[in-house]
Amino acid sequence: MLLGVIADDFTGATDIAGFLVANGMKTIQLNGVPADALSADADAVVISLKSRSCPVDQAVTDSVAALRWLQAAGCQQFYFKYCSTFDSTADGNIGPVTDALLAELNESFTVICPSLPVNGRTVCHGNLFVNGELLSESGMRHHPVTPMTDANLMRLMNAQAQGVSGLVDYQTIDQGTSAVVAAFDQLRAQGVQYAVVDTLNNQHLVTIGEACKNLKLVTGGSGLAAGIARNWVTAQSGQAEALSTGHPQAGKTVVLSGSCSVMTNKQVGQYQRVAPHFALDVKACLTDDNYCNAVCDWVVDNLDGEYAPMVFATANPEMLKVIQAEYGAQASSLAVEQFFSQLAHRLREQGVRNFIVAGGETSGVVTQSLGVKGFHIGPQIAPGVPWVTAIDQDLSLALKSGNFGDESFFTTAQGFFHD
Repeated sequence: MLLGVIADDFTGATDIAGFLVANGMKTIQLNGVPADALSADADAVVISLKSRSCPVDQAVTDSVAALRWLQAAGCQQFYFKYCSTFDSTADGNIGPVTDALLAELNESFTVICPSLPVNGRTVCHGNLFVNGELLSESGMRHHPVTPMTDANLMRLMNAQAQGVSGLVDYQTIDQGTSAVVAAFDQLRAQGVQYAVVDTLNNQHLVTIGEACKNLKLVTGGSGLAAGIARNWVTAQSGQAEALSTGHPQAGKTVVLSGSCSVMTNKQVGQYQRVAPHFALDVKACLTDDNYCNAVCDWVVDNLDGEYAPMVFATANPEMLKVIQAEYGAQASSLAVEQFFSQLAHRLREQGVRNFIVAGGETSGVVTQSLGVKGFHIGPQIAPGVPWVTAIDQDLSLALKSGNFGDESFFTTAQGFFHD
């Protein structure tokens, strides 16, 4: 084991695992901290937690437990992965978890690098942009759990962490790896614990990754993983090869969409034009004990078409407000999650082997319901979204964060099947 990754949500874990594989590291993703040691051939292990929006104390406890397991597995460097939109509140959880991991490693310095230019996430003068808009002016300002009303990463980090943040600007990064390392050293000498790094393009990520080679802990989104992986692959004379066992095979397939993001709404709308689709009734999820059986029967009846049937709870912002006003935001969200959990389990019993899932929370409950303990990481369908196969079952999944992928994502995913 070379690299140990602690991811704060499920699709985020799959996101970074895909980048590691694409850059030459044999990677396994685990769902939570295992009870026992892992007997598998891998260069990197990614542990997915559900620590993005849980209470701070729980996020810290779970993250430290994951770190200790990765240390016991022999990992030499550690990566705290959070969302490329820095999803957090005034109290955390990014800052407190970063502080706890640094303390556990007896380290005092790390980087803050949420950037993912390929998906429009860039940092300039310490401010995070989403497709050219300041984070605080993007759709993230209306996030129901972690509304992001400030785009400045140094202010955000200083508000929720114990230490002080500093900036390595893009002019320094343009000068190359040595200049970035020198900037890190200067910030350390000034008592800075967190170096926010400007990132405007993929080359910046490569340079930053090279500069992080000797850091025990790095933190960021999935983009920085490419640069970090290249350090290890180079160190092994390029011998690392990504696992090929993550490639999906043809079989009964279903699309499940619980995300209400802007892109998922577009993906659902486009897929409705070509495939059988079923829109969930939230009231029925809450009140009809037979509703899941009825939907399961509908899916089974539509499994033999050109494209997989889709069951979706995806709604536009106006419709979502109406649903939440009528049934309550928490109650309706929990009902939909429980429904997808039950549906996935029943469809597996009906022989479905491929699950394409949109939404971080939905992906988490579906995977848990299917009893999947870990994955082999396969080819990327879109940046940050690979196909994965279960390490202990005949089962493949495509687990998509809400805004990832283009409008044809659901059909593109099915183009990877091998007979």
